[in-house]
Amino acid sequence: MVCSKQGDREHRHLLLFFMMLTAWEPASGQIHYSVPEEAKHGTFVGRIAQDLGLELAELVPRLFRLASKGHGDLLEVNLQNGILFVNSRIDREELCGRSAECSIHLEVIVDRPLQVFHVEVEVKDINDNAPVFPETQKYLFIAESRMLDSRFPLEDASDADIEENALLTYRLSPNEFFSLDVPTNDEQVKPLGLVLRKPLDREQSPELHLLLTATDRGKPELTGTVQLLVKVLDANDNAPAFDRTVYAVKLPENVPNGTLVIKLNASDLDEGLNGDIIYSFFSDISPDIKSKFYIDAVSGEIIAIGHIDFEENKTYKLRVEAIDKGSLPLAGHCTVLVQVLDANDNAPELTVTSLSLPILENAQPGTVITLISVSDRDSGANGQVTCSLTPQAPFKLVSTFKNYYSLVLDSALDRESVANYALVVTARDGGSPSLSATASLSVEVADVNDNAPAFAQPEYTVFVKENNPPGCHIFTVSARDADAQENALVSYSLVERRVGERALSSYVSVHAESGKVYALQPLDHEELELLQFQVSARDAGVPPLGSNVTLQVFVLDENDNAPALLPLPGARGGGGALSEPVSRAVGAGHVVAKVRAVDADSGYNAWLSYELQPAAGGARSPFRVALYTGEISTTRALDEADAPRQRLLVLVKDHGEPALTATATVLLSLVESGQAPRPSSRVSAGGAGAGAALVDVNVYLIVAICAVSSLLVLTLLLSTALRCSARPSEGACGPGKPTLVCSSAVGSWSHSQQRRQRVCSGEGPPKADLMAFSPSLPPCPGSLNATEDPQASLQSSGKVQGHLNQNLNGL
Repeated sequence: MVCSKQGDREHRHLLLFFMMLTAWEPASGQIHYSVPEEAKHGTFVGRIAQDLGLELAELVPRLFRLASKGHGDLLEVNLQNGILFVNSRIDREELCGRSAECSIHLEVIVDRPLQVFHVEVEVKDINDNAPVFPETQKYLFIAESRMLDSRFPLEDASDADIEENALLTYRLSPNEFFSLDVPTNDEQVKPLGLVLRKPLDREQSPELHLLLTATDRGKPELTGTVQLLVKVLDANDNAPAFDRTVYAVKLPENVPNGTLVIKLNASDLDEGLNGDIIYSFFSDISPDIKSKFYIDAVSGEIIAIGHIDFEENKTYKLRVEAIDKGSLPLAGHCTVLVQVLDANDNAPELTVTSLSLPILENAQPGTVITLISVSDRDSGANGQVTCSLTPQAPFKLVSTFKNYYSLVLDSALDRESVANYALVVTARDGGSPSLSATASLSVEVADVNDNAPAFAQPEYTVFVKENNPPGCHIFTVSARDADAQENALVSYSLVERRVGERALSSYVSVHAESGKVYALQPLDHEELELLQFQVSARDAGVPPLGSNVTLQVFVLDENDNAPALLPLPGARGGGGALSEPVSRAVGAGHVVAKVRAVDADSGYNAWLSYELQPAAGGARSPFRVALYTGEISTTRALDEADAPRQRLLVLVKDHGEPALTATATVLLSLVESGQAPRPSSRVSAGGAGAGAALVDVNVYLIVAICAVSSLLVLTLLLSTALRCSARPSEGACGPGKPTLVCSSAVGSWSHSQQRRQRVCSGEGPPKADLMAFSPSLPPCPGSLNATEDPQASLQSSGKVQGHLNQNLNGL
């Protein structure tokens, strides 16, 4: 039992191998299959995927498909098993007519990479058409005087099949008068005919009924019949006769109507009406011949009256009979074979099949873009076609198979340079004069994400006032991407980092689509003077590309901190009041106390001045307060008339807009000189010497500040001059470009909460008032953007303020 199964398997393998050998013809460069016509739906044709060397798993991913010009969906492929099968009815006669060869040409196309295979499926004929006579009943008029062996032509039957299925044999029903004359293969032009074997006698047999049967050689055999009704006539016993039985004529196609094809001549030995001849086509001639040719009944001239087209029909067979006018008319017969000569009257035809459109701009040279097929209905040199491509472009035409061309990429593409190519394919035949046809191709170049978003400049400087409302818009970043569609769709995000103890995203945010930068919370100049961060722009390509831009956000100060009074070391008193004993023996100009205050703001907003409020009742006080140092000193010598307790109210005010104030209360107790407490070491350690030292320090400090301020002003002037010379069209101060100017004639004193200052206090000679001048930014209603980097100027200003604070702390 096992041996039997193995033997069957071996027989199947041998049979499959034999079928593959018969279907494959390597010399032709394509695969050949065969299938009988009228095969049922699903009939196996061949394992096309296996024969093409394709894996079944890759048929669907590679877009395996068939293309058949003009043959619809006769054949189809099962993508699951790679089998080519019959999809709809195939009629060989409808497909190829009487042609001996009948094939369906298939183009098998797969992508990734693109491959094109050519498959020929031969349609085998089956005996599905029975022989057919032109008529089911034919009348023959034969005179009884006809001689024995006279021949009477018959129209043979036609079979739409080919080869063995169309080879016919004829037989005549048994009778004693006629036999059937069937021409041999060498006499195919000679018609089928009846031969008179026994003289006719109209009086005995006026009519004869015969049955002519045509049988083909198919399996099973099919037959067709025609009834022959022979009517026996009297008298006229000489039939007209042509000088030849077959005439061959060559006729160019597209001849004008009325062109003479041939003039026939028949003769009749009879006289009178029996010798007068009338020419005509056979009564059963096809309507197509009648529409193209006309025969003159008297002259025998055959004239072309319709359009003669070589591509429609290459030969015509005209059956002509000449009938005399006898009472019992006799006829003679001949055949005219008209061979149509080809003329170059058909321009080439172009068929474009788009495969890989649009094409990616990073496609490699050699990529097949489009398949082009050309055809010409003419023959010979008139049907030989060559193709050319215009204009000059990174493409070329490559001949692949017979009249098939491929449009192939010849060099690299760049969509950003050229996004679409308009090409013209010209097909020209070899006729004289030659004819041509053109087809326009539009090759679109698809975008590849090969360009990263780009900012106009690598860094932006932004100025924002502190105490801004939460969520306010401070700047807009914008990046441009040269790509298209999603590859050019730019989104923005923050490059996260830590700002002190907090994340950057707690201070600012950026809108992903618009690029608008928002301050999420009020910014505090005293906490953060400069916020530097990066914004990333990334496109939506795969993989995405991106770039970063740096934003320097300078927080501008506002007058949002009132002066704050500092307690004096060793000061007596409570309730926020300063209490000091003063000896009545002090002279004019003696410093008796000092009010200390600081402001958390900077610049003018932190520059403090001190004023002594008028006493109640308008009494003139014997004390004054220094405008900028806060030192309280006597304006004259004290006397007995002065009240023993002096209450002074000192107003501390900054220079902001609007100005903020604080009030200090100083209580002075006038005591006799003997009761005055011993001055502190800070005051008594040589008041004159300490005062002189302070004056010297102040002089040096003022000189240093003036030098640095002059250098800063000179730097700003040079920067402005260079900027104006670089862009003369914008003027000295272009729009949107903030400049650094002094906001008043007296300058400003910058101070921050992080810089603690100590103010000297105690008795001693009066100290010179110290004013620090440094440029400050003008107040602005909102945030300002600047393309120039003011960091250097701000750093210089910061250095001046730092030196000032260090000197003050040392006092």
